[in-house]
Amino acid sequence: MRARTVFTASIACALLSQTALAEDVTLPAPVLEWSFYVLLIFALAVAIGVFFRTEKDKKNEVLSTLLEEHKPAIHSVSPDISITECVRRMNDLNIGAMLVMEGHQLLGIFTERDAMTKVLGAGLEPSRTNVSAVMSQNPVCVTPSTTLDEAMAIVSNRRIRHLPVVQDGNVLAMVSSGDLTHWLVEDRPGDIRELVDIAGRGSDPR
Repeated sequence: MRARTVFTASIACALLSQTALAEDVTLPAPVLEWSFYVLLIFALAVAIGVFFRTEKDKKNEVLSTLLEEHKPAIHSVSPDISITECVRRMNDLNIGAMLVMEGHQLLGIFTERDAMTKVLGAGLEPSRTNVSAVMSQNPVCVTPSTTLDEAMAIVSNRRIRHLPVVQDGNVLAMVSSGDLTHWLVEDRPGDIRELVDIAGRGSDPR
């Protein structure tokens, strides 16, 4: 898809180059200038169209493909661990949520929001309270066949930030809203830079 984007832009900018070099043709200057700007607008329209088509294709990618590329780690704690220890591990890993598991079984998820509302807000003593007492039970999960667009809709509509990816009762990963956004826009800066470079070369009247 990225190659198609650059190829399409290259064709459009090649037209620009030919127009810019049209000084050898005996046409009035206003006509040359008008033609150049028409083709410039056309090139930008093509680039924008391909850009949004790429975004649509990206949204339809399933999570299994993205997980194979990025391989996020699974971080979990046992249900009898104290909140203090759980938060310490979250801070060490720089993550905002921790899965609570017993063996391979997913019991719940403990998040920064739980720490604020269910622990501090309720006046509990973190060192004396097990994480199982305040975790969010039965968390919303997705499967590897869930698309990126569907996952983003879930975190938006349910107002949550973390999604365990589960298949046949086994936790494969946990993705955050930040992960989903990053996967959607990754590689875009490179595409934009290439389009800008090509447009610059194509519009050079020399």
